[in-house]
Amino acid sequence: MPCSTGQPSRSGPSPTSAGSVEVSVAVTPDGYADAVRGDRFVMPAERRLPLSCVLDVLEGRAQHPGVLYVQKQCSNLLTELPQLLPDLEPHVPWASEALGKMPDAVNFWLGEAAAVTSLHKDHYENLYCVVSGEKHFLLHPPSDRPFIPYELYPPATYQLTEEGSFKVVDEEAMEKVPWIPLDPLAPDLAEYPSYSQAQALHCTVQTGEMLYLPALWFHHVQQSHGCMAVNFWYDMEYDLKYSYFQLLDSLTKASGLN
Repeated sequence: MPCSTGQPSRSGPSPTSAGSVEVSVAVTPDGYADAVRGDRFVMPAERRLPLSCVLDVLEGRAQHPGVLYVQKQCSNLLTELPQLLPDLEPHVPWASEALGKMPDAVNFWLGEAAAVTSLHKDHYENLYCVVSGEKHFLLHPPSDRPFIPYELYPPATYQLTEEGSFKVVDEEAMEKVPWIPLDPLAPDLAEYPSYSQAQALHCTVQTGEMLYLPALWFHHVQQSHGCMAVNFWYDMEYDLKYSYFQLLDSLTKASGLN
């Protein structure tokens, strides 16, 4: 059964439940959204699909071209799925107390095993909670910055055609994007020999567990099929830690290690 916008699942929730709500879904041919592909930084196609449709694809009751990942940030849990809010706390109390603030965003994640988050860092203190399934994190501390390559790439976006194929469309009005071209699971050490000096940490977060991912830590993420998660983003403090990272970043660029 094909999955299409506005097509509720035959076995899905009633129209008053979250299943009938349309959510933003990233769609890619290979599971890599916001990643370097060839000589471009390519962003996913974005479709609006009922949540029940996404669940049907994940459970094999329906088909949809490409790899689906509910990963839109900017507090998509609050803006797109408020029906789920009674099922969780609005923040992480100990984190809010320790950081002296409430979260800037609360995000909902759901996708296929093929959906992968490429290596990057965020300017947020991240409390990542797995509701079901597993998330597999590969982590680098900010001090590994000299060994992690960055390059500038022209931005582009995947476009999903009516025939179900993908094409890459350049975003000519946008500036080049600095991104990490290296795949930490299969690093090209001939191209990026300095990465051999980096020390990756590996962490699996299982159902009911939470990971505190500090701001500016590099992370690459994989997941089990149908993994569901919620994360809380707290804005980082632009203090000595940020200044240290900026110094390290500047020295890396000045020394030509990039």
